[in-house]
Amino acid sequence: MHIKFVEIQNFRKLKSIRIEFAKEKTLFVGANNSGKTSAMEALCLFLVDKNRFETHDFTLSNWRQINKIGSDWESQSTLPGSKSPPLSEWEYVLPTMDVWLQVADNEIHHVIHLLPTLDWKGGLLGVRLRFEPKNIDDLYKDYLLAKNAARETIQVAKQKNSELTIELWPRTMREFLDKRLNNFFAIRAYTLDPTKCAGPQNGIAHPQLLPIGVEYMDDDPFRGLIRIDDITAQRGLSDVSNKRSQSDSDSQQNRDYGDKWKLSAQLREYYTKHLDPSELQDPSDLDALQAIDSAQCSFDQKLQVGFSKALLELEGLNYPGISDPKLTISTKIRPMDGLNHPSAVQFEVIDQSGETRERPLRLPEQYNGLGYQNLISMVFKLMIFRDGWMQVGKAAKRASAKTTNGSFPPLHLVLVEEPEAHLHAQVQQVFIRKAYDVLRNHDDLGNKTNLTTQLIISTHSSHIAHECEFSCLRYFRRVPAQKNVNDVPTSTVVNLSEVFGKEGKTQRFVTRYLKTTHCDLFFADAAILVEGPAERMLIPYFIREHFNKLNQSYITVLEIGGSHAHRLRPLIQHLGLITLVITDLDAAKKNANSWQAIQPTREEGLITRNMVLRSWIPKKRKIDELLDLDKTSKIKVYDPFFSVCVSYQCPVNVQLPENGDKKEALSNTFEDALVYENIELFRSINGSGLIKKFSEAIAEYSTTVELGKAMFEALKNGNKAKFALDLLYLQENKTLKIPTYIREGLTWLQDQLQRKQKEVWIPSEIPSTVEEGTHT
Repeated sequence: MHIKFVEIQNFRKLKSIRIEFAKEKTLFVGANNSGKTSAMEALCLFLVDKNRFETHDFTLSNWRQINKIGSDWESQSTLPGSKSPPLSEWEYVLPTMDVWLQVADNEIHHVIHLLPTLDWKGGLLGVRLRFEPKNIDDLYKDYLLAKNAARETIQVAKQKNSELTIELWPRTMREFLDKRLNNFFAIRAYTLDPTKCAGPQNGIAHPQLLPIGVEYMDDDPFRGLIRIDDITAQRGLSDVSNKRSQSDSDSQQNRDYGDKWKLSAQLREYYTKHLDPSELQDPSDLDALQAIDSAQCSFDQKLQVGFSKALLELEGLNYPGISDPKLTISTKIRPMDGLNHPSAVQFEVIDQSGETRERPLRLPEQYNGLGYQNLISMVFKLMIFRDGWMQVGKAAKRASAKTTNGSFPPLHLVLVEEPEAHLHAQVQQVFIRKAYDVLRNHDDLGNKTNLTTQLIISTHSSHIAHECEFSCLRYFRRVPAQKNVNDVPTSTVVNLSEVFGKEGKTQRFVTRYLKTTHCDLFFADAAILVEGPAERMLIPYFIREHFNKLNQSYITVLEIGGSHAHRLRPLIQHLGLITLVITDLDAAKKNANSWQAIQPTREEGLITRNMVLRSWIPKKRKIDELLDLDKTSKIKVYDPFFSVCVSYQCPVNVQLPENGDKKEALSNTFEDALVYENIELFRSINGSGLIKKFSEAIAEYSTTVELGKAMFEALKNGNKAKFALDLLYLQENKTLKIPTYIREGLTWLQDQLQRKQKEVWIPSEIPSTVEEGTHT
């Protein structure tokens, strides 16, 4: 048994989404403000902390409809014979979460209470958790009572002061619920019909409607079925140097919250639940109990001797008298006291192996680095979750006393939010590799399938995403609001295991490529795919020096090469990620039975070997067509806020020789395009390698065709990475001009990101042609 997927509606910016869960690990990734935290909060509020809902958890755009419900109630209440309204008018605005379980035939005994019909034979089972009015009559009456009281008070006040304009609470249903939400609302559960379960369309989920008059379930549908544990992002770890004043109003609260995350506090919790020999004793505790009793007797004797003089002195005061009880001293040693102090957990600073006369050099846990404190604390928490589920030690006796069958819930769901906090990159990768193994490290778990563990993690770390397979990743994408319906930005979720369909060469290439780099693509606002190392080094410099607004955005630059950039097309389209592809013209000429790379010229039947240009954008092969193509033909628009643009070398006018006329120059790569745009700089620059060869060629040749051929030959064996590094090192780089095709591409990208920041689009602006199978 495992959770197949959940569908969330009307919760914050999650208007209607489906999140599919992997059988073991599921990772939430996406750019900032894309909905990852909202999804984790929804899971926590619906499944763990059910009494913590606030009005802010309703989708913001729904408040217009909710306030209209309130105003309609006011109007209807004045009509003769008016009665309480139905709950159905709230159905489309209430926060809900549908949990769909995949259940095998032999697991039916766990889910009998969830069966929709007696004909169910296994497969999907659904439960809807909905945050709704507990009693619509009470909400109706109390809301109108509050509104009438406010109205009557204002009327009385206006009789004394006709110019009074004040409005009293509650002006709207929103204001009423801001104060009274949890008095009138609660989570209720309903069974769903598996035959009516429909898939999402364009990333939008379509949960089924509940039948009219359906009854909710009296008990928690997941009690005894799912154990749920969570680790929040705010773990309260603090540095030892933080001397927060005790006079701060929240200092005690912060200390209490932080203390529970210290390892010593977790050890005490674990000890109490699973190890304490003074509770629910069994034969394995006898040695410890005997040792405690012996220590207590020995300590009592020591105290009697130590206090003997003091007690004799008391007797000199005629106490105790004949009828007074005699004073004695006895101790009670509790093992927990040994852990109940700030230095219960210590770290050895220097290895003292072999030295028996001196004590080891140790420091309390708070003096260790925050990264290791966080790692150890999280891993130990996972161990506590696992052993609590498996009822290790004393927990088993407590569980058997409360239940009749003593069985474990068959499913363990663990939620971890942003585990990367305070962890450097290598430790982040260690954690994500080992976390699931820790949760399964028990004799009854491991690779056995009768008990299931599902780990859900949200992260902003490309290092953590780097360690997970594509099948584990769920990408959250921001969706802009529609201006004409007064909506707000929302989110959709992409299951990356479905990006490439059945595994093939493309999926293997992309997976291996991202494994050799980083998964920044999943957290970026936009991507730039470049041809080679020179572009990868110089384009960030161009952005930093010339595109200030672009420099403030989170952009990932990936060196992918012209022969492979098109392989990322399925991934980029599913992510809906604004992308600029900076690639090479890569001209070639037919030679016998093969095509040979050549410096581009016009009207010679040359073609491009670049697969991006041939198969993606603009889907053209002939060099003559590509050279004269307009800017709009180099852009593929998928929706108003997702486009892909390709930039490749375009004709420029160059003055050769120094006093000659300007002539058209055709470049084939980034390097010769850079030279053509900076002829004066390369004519006088001093350098080595390609810089020297280009400078000599400019001095030697008087036509752009000859210069182009010379640079083409130099680039065959030239070190392009060294060329870029040399340009960055030289002081002359301050006057370096950006090649025209790159400047046009970066300008387009900056404009796209500025439009996207508004996160609002007008339907009339949607292009007439949008590629099928992409986002709306």
